[in-house]
Amino acid sequence: MSIKKVLIIGGGPNRIGQGIEFDYCCVHASFALKDLGIKTIMHNCNPETVSTDYDISDTLYFEPITMEYLRAIIDKEKPDGTIVHFGGQTPLKLAKSLSSIGANIIGTSPKVIDLAEDREKFSKFALENGFKQPENGSATSKEEAYDIANKITYPVLVRPSYVLGGRGMKIVYNKSELKEYMNEAINVSNNSPVLIDKFLNRATEIDVDALSDGENVYIGGIMQHIEEAGIHSGDSASSLPPVSLKLEWIEEIEKQTKEIALKLNVIGLLNIQFVIHQNEIYVIEVNPRASRSVPFVSKTTGIPLAKLATVVMIGKSLQDAIKIYDKNNIIYIENGVYKPKTKNHIAIKESVFPFKTLGADINLGPEMKSTGEVMGISDNFALSYAKSQLASKNNLPINGQILLSFADIDKPHSLPIVQGLKELNFEIFTTQGTNDFYKENNIETSLAFKLNEARPNIVDMLTNNQFSLVMNTVDDADSKTDSLKIKRAVIKHNVPYITTISAGLASIEAIRYLKNNNSFDVRSIQEYEKDI
Repeated sequence: MSIKKVLIIGGGPNRIGQGIEFDYCCVHASFALKDLGIKTIMHNCNPETVSTDYDISDTLYFEPITMEYLRAIIDKEKPDGTIVHFGGQTPLKLAKSLSSIGANIIGTSPKVIDLAEDREKFSKFALENGFKQPENGSATSKEEAYDIANKITYPVLVRPSYVLGGRGMKIVYNKSELKEYMNEAINVSNNSPVLIDKFLNRATEIDVDALSDGENVYIGGIMQHIEEAGIHSGDSASSLPPVSLKLEWIEEIEKQTKEIALKLNVIGLLNIQFVIHQNEIYVIEVNPRASRSVPFVSKTTGIPLAKLATVVMIGKSLQDAIKIYDKNNIIYIENGVYKPKTKNHIAIKESVFPFKTLGADINLGPEMKSTGEVMGISDNFALSYAKSQLASKNNLPINGQILLSFADIDKPHSLPIVQGLKELNFEIFTTQGTNDFYKENNIETSLAFKLNEARPNIVDMLTNNQFSLVMNTVDDADSKTDSLKIKRAVIKHNVPYITTISAGLASIEAIRYLKNNNSFDVRSIQEYEKDI
């Protein structure tokens, strides 16, 4: 079938979990189709997005993204193909309904989308094809949830199914926490089952963006998360290329990515989330669509992933797409997969949070909170990470006083942080529990009083701009009142903050680099793209 006109469905209004990254993909799809002489129709309804500019597509429908409007547009325009894979979860959920009214979904089919999105179906697929997954189950009642959690053992990750941005997701450590979760009125999944996974504590999470034409696979980027598994992938900082993965792990991840793409019969983009736990690689999730990291990977490597995917989705081969968009001949084949040549730089994707504007909880977890992303890039990890913090307005200090307060589970893992800060000549204050733990390990720090203990307390010190940085992790047993007041003071007084051990360790590297280097060079993204 000759394709002369394509409908691209956008993501609709920006929201947490779905925003400008998907708009980028829709725009690149329109550009790629124009390059091929194909007429483009954009359906989106957010005035803040580039895709709704008058000159991006041949025709723009600025209407709500619902089946009612889509049916009317398809009846009028009669497109030869419809793209649902670039607008995030909103159009993806409509794939099956669109197909039922005769719309030609080009690229990955609605059947494959459903197989990847449906937890039970995908678990069966993973089992049949030898891909490891954390033990999991789905529950439609409290009793069923308790039985599943007991079987796979705590801690477990619980979440409603078919939700956006990890909404309603939580790590629970015992039956009482699970009971509290199940008793809450969670109305975000339209009465779908609650999904329960074994939580792999202290695991390294990996994101892979790839594309396939059904026969060959291109791996755009393998990103190593800075934060450990348990933080939503949209909130975690990540490094491209990975900074500490063994070569055999990278090769195995490439192998599994290719197998998953081909066995699922993905035509276009896919994103896979892996975790490495105790030297084992597990598949956490497969999304047969554009991911929010596509712009980051494209800019870091110099290869426009969404454009390549669009060419593939209209029926051309991966080699055809590479001929069009690999201008500098940097894509090569190794171990049976296409990939870009390694650059001489490291890029860090960091998330931007609306804490000051919206007053959200600054501690990160499985439920996504970020509303944007920035990128730090240089020839080394430490400087790239420092740049990413500067860009996200979380500037790392090179001197001053720092407050440390860690949850019990994190205290042993915080020792390299306090030792690093000591070596860097910071004056360190700690809350009582953290202070006691460090004393037991022969590390002296100054005591900072919590609320109602003495004056000046932590909030007083934050109000007086005494701290140049706060590192704080919490658990559910933490004092809710103290914790909330401290977080509000941190936000109110614009104090840089860190809420995970792994981000704390990365920050030590970045601060050490900044203290030893008075300045750093600034180069355009185009200059970095030529840096092979």
